Amino acid sequence: MEITFYNRTNQDMSDCEGLFGKIADRAEKVLRLKKNYEISVTFVRSRTIHSINREYRNIDRPTDVISFAIQDDEDAFDLEENDLGDIFINIDYAKKQAVQYGHSTQRELGFLFTHGLLHCLGYDHMNEEEEKEMFALQDRILDPLVKRK
Repeated sequence: MEITFYNRTNQDMSDCEGLFGKIADRAEKVLRLKKNYEISVTFVRSRTIHSINREYRNIDRPTDVISFAIQDDEDAFDLEENDLGDIFINIDYAKKQAVQYGHSTQRELGFLFTHGLLHCLGYDHMNEEEEKEMFALQDRILDPLVKRK
C-alpha cells in the first residue's frame, strides 16, 4: 500500500511513516487485499480538525481522526478503485488519549491510522455487530505491531 504523508503541524511525525507502513502491510495480509492501494494521511492539530469536522460533518468540535473514503456508499462499495481516500489524524488528541488509555503515543497514532484505514476500506461501527467486527480487526492488525501498555 502506498501511503502519502502530509504534516500540517510543527511536530516531527516522520517516525509514523515506518509504523503506518507496517500497519498497512499487516492489514493487507489480514484482510487479504490483492491490489496495491493508495491512501493519504494528514497530521493536523485540534483547530484544523475542528474546522474539518464542522464543515464536512456538521459537528462543531474537534475529534481524534476523520477519514474520507473515496467510496463511502456501503451498498455500492467495491475495491476496484486504487485510491482509498484520506485520513486526518489530530496529534493533540492522540497525545491526550495515549495518556488517558495508558499506552504510548505511538500506539494511539497506530490505532487512529488503523481505524481510519478500515473506514476507507468500507468497515464501520454504526451498530453493535459492525463495531464488534471492526474493533476485532483493529486489534488483529495492530496488536502484533505495537504493545497496548
